[in-house]
Amino acid sequence: MSRAVTREDIVNGPLLSSMLKFAFPLMLTNFLSNLFSAVDTIVVGQHAGSEALAAVGATGSLIFMVSSLFNGLSMGASVVVGQMIGRGNESRAKETVETAFIMAASSGLFLSMVGLFLSKSLLRMVSTPANILDQSALYMRIYLGGAIFMLIYNFGAAILRAKGDTLRPLYYIIASGLTNVVLNLIFVTRLHLGTAGVAFATLISQAVSAILVTYSLITTKDITQLDLKHMRFNGRTALEILRIGVPSGIQSMMFSISNVVMQSSINSFSSSDIIAGNTAGSNLENFCYIAMMAFTQACISFTSQNYGARKYEKLKKVMYVSLVLVIIGALTVAGIIWVFHKPLLSLYTNDPEVVRIGTLRVLYVILPLFLNGILDVFAGSLRGMGKSSLPMIIMVVGICGVRLAWLWGFFPTHRALEVIYLSYPLSWFITSVLEFILWNYVYHKIVLPQKDVSINLEA
Repeated sequence: MSRAVTREDIVNGPLLSSMLKFAFPLMLTNFLSNLFSAVDTIVVGQHAGSEALAAVGATGSLIFMVSSLFNGLSMGASVVVGQMIGRGNESRAKETVETAFIMAASSGLFLSMVGLFLSKSLLRMVSTPANILDQSALYMRIYLGGAIFMLIYNFGAAILRAKGDTLRPLYYIIASGLTNVVLNLIFVTRLHLGTAGVAFATLISQAVSAILVTYSLITTKDITQLDLKHMRFNGRTALEILRIGVPSGIQSMMFSISNVVMQSSINSFSSSDIIAGNTAGSNLENFCYIAMMAFTQACISFTSQNYGARKYEKLKKVMYVSLVLVIIGALTVAGIIWVFHKPLLSLYTNDPEVVRIGTLRVLYVILPLFLNGILDVFAGSLRGMGKSSLPMIIMVVGICGVRLAWLWGFFPTHRALEVIYLSYPLSWFITSVLEFILWNYVYHKIVLPQKDVSINLEA
């Protein structure tokens, strides 16, 4: 496989080829990550039944909600590292890596406590059916018990991507995913541990990826090397990570809160078939996110390094190329899923009613998912420029506000699963328009004037 993308590629190289070179390993990483995650649901659905599948699915929105704030901090670390690399500031880059690693470990321990003591209460809050409550709570406790591994990997991989290295995270996901598959087969099909077996397999596989990414940061000989013996927490750097990462995390948290409300509305039908079908459809949806996430991350990394290098004129090109790639990628994958949705959904379950419910999610959510990719590019470009609070506000208003208004104002009088699903493309479209207006204002009124200031100072 070819070498990782370098700073020279990102700042001075040809844009399209460099972005594709950056994105394809990340796309494959995301694909394998989702494939290995799908193995969890396929194994539990086929070997432990629809109730076990529903139990795992009922935890997804909650786990994302409680971990999203801290995953947002990993994006903050990625942007700060990228900007320091763009400026060639070695000491600040190392400070950021060390501080981010400490933040990841401490955040992971906190999340484990949340999982241990609050899992069942949170699941009751979203109206999880009584027949799957205990299984869901057990899965959630075990899964979040390994939160320190999850966050160390996420922060470490974000740092590697910030400097253009999307290859090593790919290798680590392969190792972690194969571990997960083998342990799933042992724990679920041989030892019959059900949802607990799936959770333990995930925890151990996350530990593998965390160890590998930590080792890579320790042994690297460049600007992002991690020195465990002399590791120091830098308050100034932590504040910079928080300034960019907290709005991103809050946005993800609010986004996930709206999804929790959506899950609660789905749970309100009190049907394991509906929950299981929604879970299977959501898993297929994750594969459509693959291309979008890869190009959105490319947009963030390329924007942050070019912003740090004061290549402001290139930021607009990065944004437009990212938009084209996101739309093409999302529509291609969504089209493939639609053509083959029945055999794909049948991988999760043989129940025809569950397959029918999953088909609804494919039709109403996956096909228009490219709208979500568009708004993510605008928001990612703004974050790469260090402007994280404004897109967060737009996301909260556009995504959460629209969905909650829809669910509380329209759904009670039109109780149908299709009505819930329609709120997704509606909120994506409105938010995309708002993010586009914001991006144009920030770029033309705030960022470009900085170029004139830099020229005057140099003169």
